[in-house]
Amino acid sequence: MKSGTLFVVATPLGNLEDITARALRVLRMVDLIAAEDTRHSRKLLSHFDIHTPLVSYYDEIERQRARQLVERLESGESIALISDAGTPGIADPGYRLVRAAVDAGILVTPTPGPSAVAAVLSVAGLPTDRFVFEGFVPAKASARRKFFAGLAPESRTIVVYEAARRLPACLEDLAAALGANREIVIARELTKMFEEIVRGRAGDLLVRLRETAVRGEVTLVIAGTEHRPPVAPLEALETAIEHLKAAGRHTREIAEELAPRYGLSRREVYERIVKNRG
Repeated sequence: MKSGTLFVVATPLGNLEDITARALRVLRMVDLIAAEDTRHSRKLLSHFDIHTPLVSYYDEIERQRARQLVERLESGESIALISDAGTPGIADPGYRLVRAAVDAGILVTPTPGPSAVAAVLSVAGLPTDRFVFEGFVPAKASARRKFFAGLAPESRTIVVYEAARRLPACLEDLAAALGANREIVIARELTKMFEEIVRGRAGDLLVRLRETAVRGEVTLVIAGTEHRPPVAPLEALETAIEHLKAAGRHTREIAEELAPRYGLSRREVYERIVKNRG
């Protein structure tokens, strides 16, 4: 029996008019829709009078459900994967299902559309020829500080997601690690009724946020550094790596700690550690 197709379908961030005609056609024609939150997705489908069966597909059950869905694809059914908003797999469930489908030889095809990353970059006014998406900012203070320290030498424009309630603490750690003068853009509730896009320096926006409560979903765009710190001699880096390895530190931890110290990316330090291991 010929296998079905897995369609990765982008859905509106908020404004339902942003859905594409192709996405509506796919959602009507498939045998099943795998949704991050079926209660949320039913509102979207009901609005467009779509009655395709739904099955939940969220983080906690992703591994288990991926195998079940691939079996249905192998039996000839076609499935649409959607998230609550935007493009599945971009800091949302989807990677494991796509990977499992690819490994099984299933046809996986994108139905492109809304994406918070692309939407905010298009209006940020910061360079977009090169950028990096770093997902969600860590919730814990210590991890957050390490996260921003690792981004200090990054010269590309940086995009991250953050919870509105943690935004003041986030900006405080950002300013400490990247500098209060670092240019940033805060986009809140993109495409929704209370959409707000604020631009400024990290220190100035931190003062404003301390006086104003922020609600909704936040996407943060951070200007890259204009000058990378000078790279320390290779011998010094090698010595630091060996010292941390002797202390029992894991490879990822070593890369995160040494990258900002020596003006390198985490990947560059990681590759140096792996090379030395061989």
